[in-house]
Amino acid sequence: MTPPDRPSLDRPDEDRAPADRPDEDRPPADRPLVGRAGGRVRRVAAGERGATKIADRVVAKIAAQAAKEALAGRAAGAAPPHATVTVHHDIARVRIALELAYPTDIAAQCAAVRRTVAARVEECAGMAVPEVDIDVEHLHARSGPGRGRVR
Repeated sequence: MTPPDRPSLDRPDEDRAPADRPDEDRPPADRPLVGRAGGRVRRVAAGERGATKIADRVVAKIAAQAAKEALAGRAAGAAPPHATVTVHHDIARVRIALELAYPTDIAAQCAAVRRTVAARVEECAGMAVPEVDIDVEHLHARSGPGRGRVR
């Protein structure tokens, strides 16, 4: 059995106490542990570790859901909002196709959708959204008393 004050040759370097390892093998303490190289734990700077990529279709689903939430009172028979997204680095360009009830304040509805979509994509995906283009594809007449065709 090996005495506790002497390191064993069959133990890997990471099992040794920091005082047992030579100073030249010790990575700087300000960098986190990430991988093993040759049986030793090595430290890698944050910029060298890799990146997380979020697919365009995932960002499009986030944007469509946010648009749906912004249009809480959708017209009967209206299709749910559809989003297409183009992502370049950490910038997302969003286009939303939606259907609105009529009569309504179309500009206010579109502004609410823009605000909600930009905020939600930034919050969930961590991407800047400099523009949200909105295509109003259909206007649906609200049904109710007094609504109908005027002759």
